[in-house]
Amino acid sequence: MQREPFFKRLWSRHRAFLVTSVVAVLSLWVIPAIAQAATAPAAPSIPIPQVSIGVGQAKNPHDVATSLQILLLLTVLALAPTLLVLVTSFTRVIVVLSFVRTALGTQQVPPNQVLVGLALFLTFFIMAPVVKDVNQNALQPYLKSQITQQVALDRAAQPLRKFMFKQTRAKDIQLFYSLSTEPRPQQQSDVPTYILIQAFVISELKTAFEIGFAIYVPFIVIDMVVASILLSMGMMMIPPVIISLPFKILIFLLVDGWNLTVNAIFQSYK
Repeated sequence: MQREPFFKRLWSRHRAFLVTSVVAVLSLWVIPAIAQAATAPAAPSIPIPQVSIGVGQAKNPHDVATSLQILLLLTVLALAPTLLVLVTSFTRVIVVLSFVRTALGTQQVPPNQVLVGLALFLTFFIMAPVVKDVNQNALQPYLKSQITQQVALDRAAQPLRKFMFKQTRAKDIQLFYSLSTEPRPQQQSDVPTYILIQAFVISELKTAFEIGFAIYVPFIVIDMVVASILLSMGMMMIPPVIISLPFKILIFLLVDGWNLTVNAIFQSYK
């Protein structure tokens, strides 16, 4: 008869003793580990910042003044792009550059980002004397606490108003006076700034369209010549724009069109 294996016989005879021994050994390891984990200090947690926005009650007039100044600053920052467009040469520059692209017929070449960037830098160049005047007579004295805030604003408005008056037609100023109830001014200093800005914008648009028309005419002539040649050759199914586009780009490059365009913009401000 085959004998049972040794471990099987050992297990059948000493089962209770072996189980008790294993439990005792595990208890020696597990119980101290659990006790140590219970008594060990918790790891410091990473603090999470809390952001809260609320409206509280002002305790003194200084709190109200500070809140109003912050509100005014945020409003000015939100309107800064609009002010840049309306009271500087940006309107005329971007309209003329858009006319050039449309006259060439190149669709989105140059792209809008390039046109806007070029218009911004040309605007900074044209407005450099005005900015320099504002910095010297208004901003720097105010930062040095030599003048008050109201005096700084008045000084800053003077060169800007002078620039706008130089580029604004009297007819446009008269238009807005006829639409409002303001008394007729006796001199330029009597014209409110909000009327001057509106008149300045439509004057800028008129001048920009005049320059754009002068740029557009040569390209229209090229389109008409190409269309006439195609019609005389019986090639009526070919769009004239496809044929005239390379010739317009070539002529624009031969006459150094971008140089002439930028020069025309600058000459219009003298």
